[in-house]
Amino acid sequence: MPAAVKKLSQLGVPVDGYRLTGIRYIDGRRTAEAGFRDGEGCGMRRTDLHAALSAAVEAAGIPVLERSAERVEQDQDGVAVAGLRARYLAAADGLHSPVRRQLGLGISARSQPRYGLRQHYAVAPWTDLVEVHWGPDLEAYVTPLGPALVGVALLTSERAPYEAQLKEFPALVDRLPQSAATSTRGAGPLRQRSRARVAGRVLLVGDAAGYVDALTGEGISVGLASARALVECVAADRPGDYERRWLAASRRYRWITESLLEVRSHRAGARLIVPAAQRLPRVFGAAVNQLAK
Repeated sequence: MPAAVKKLSQLGVPVDGYRLTGIRYIDGRRTAEAGFRDGEGCGMRRTDLHAALSAAVEAAGIPVLERSAERVEQDQDGVAVAGLRARYLAAADGLHSPVRRQLGLGISARSQPRYGLRQHYAVAPWTDLVEVHWGPDLEAYVTPLGPALVGVALLTSERAPYEAQLKEFPALVDRLPQSAATSTRGAGPLRQRSRARVAGRVLLVGDAAGYVDALTGEGISVGLASARALVECVAADRPGDYERRWLAASRRYRWITESLLEVRSHRAGARLIVPAAQRLPRVFGAAVNQLAK
């Protein structure tokens, strides 16, 4: 999303991918489009983003120690982990954060679990928009990634093979090659809850801090915003402020994503999403650009 592109550029991380100009919703019969008003998004493979981030870290002279952080121990003065000791620990260990679990911060989600599955296809993009294809029980997100590559991610509550679920979108299948260029990768359950972001001198950031869903595409932007808040709180030696700062940085993402998921959880409501976006283009455009900030 445009906000993530801006934040990465501010960090000196080049975002070299396919230009994205907006979002298109499709339900098989209707479409609704909204362009980004303040900058462009970027489609790039996660492996390429990781390589760019790693290069920026190396260029800044920041040491990277490949160690396993199996146990975290802390006292009033600092944190010890993997043979190292520091004043604070920023735990950015992902959706199923072992540190969050070790600290007893995880909360079981009561909603129906959702999963993400993705493949890449060697085909020229047919648009510079991110397409969201809405089905009764799942969505397909089509992102241009290069002149001859698109990514197709499914967000679903079904535990079924990727190929079987993709058939829910015959018009999309007709645009894709018969064989994918990559194997299927997946993650989930997506919703992860944490009772707090701070436990003593340990601070959770990124997906480890809590996650709602990938539906709105804001994960990287929210992760970068909360990382900045964490750094500022640690630099000021005020870790207790981070919980409030995290809540502020993620509020819009959590509210919009939760609202869409609530509508999506009811079949009748899910059928109304694209027609409503089509009938109310200004409202749809405003929502898209709230997410793009």
